Amino acid sequence: MTQRCLLIIDLLNDFLDHWDRQTVEVLVSNTNRLASAFRERQFPVIWVKQEFRPDLSDAFLEMRDRQVRICIEGTRGARLHPDLDCRSDDSVIVKKRYSAFFRTGLDDLLLQSDVDEITICGINTHACVRMAAIDAYQRDIRVVLAKECIGSYDNAHAQMSLSYMDGKIARLTPVAEILAGLPAVNDLGAALSAEV
Repeated sequence: MTQRCLLIIDLLNDFLDHWDRQTVEVLVSNTNRLASAFRERQFPVIWVKQEFRPDLSDAFLEMRDRQVRICIEGTRGARLHPDLDCRSDDSVIVKKRYSAFFRTGLDDLLLQSDVDEITICGINTHACVRMAAIDAYQRDIRVVLAKECIGSYDNAHAQMSLSYMDGKIARLTPVAEILAGLPAVNDLGAALSAEV
């Protein structure tokens, strides 16, 4: 049986505050639908958030060079959007670069759960989502991009990234299709019992 995981990237106030409300509502509501379905089947739900020190000493080069202060630890901007359904038993990873894998505990979390397929939600498609997808693929993990759960402020580069990834590194898949492809809760329980 495929061991799946939901990876939710950077749905933070500092980013989403600048997006139109309808787009944010679609991202948030569909992400919450997937999180609920994955939890119900006891698949891991992992939230990834970017966060930096106020002096930017741990930020990436462009931020330091241009003194860009976003997602500063301890601020409202570095917190997940308030309508997201993040639970205490979900995992949270803090990252300092585009990739959720770079110098984080994500590899260990995925190994502990024997994950062989990741469904990705989040922003930005052309940067952090793309980097996580590529890094997962390089680890021989199948990648699904949840169509209604990813977005970008840069649509041109997002479309180029999707064209590059879809059918090669990842599968761009509608949420309804992802949900339909998950095992029924009863089937999952029977499979787990058979493994014991």
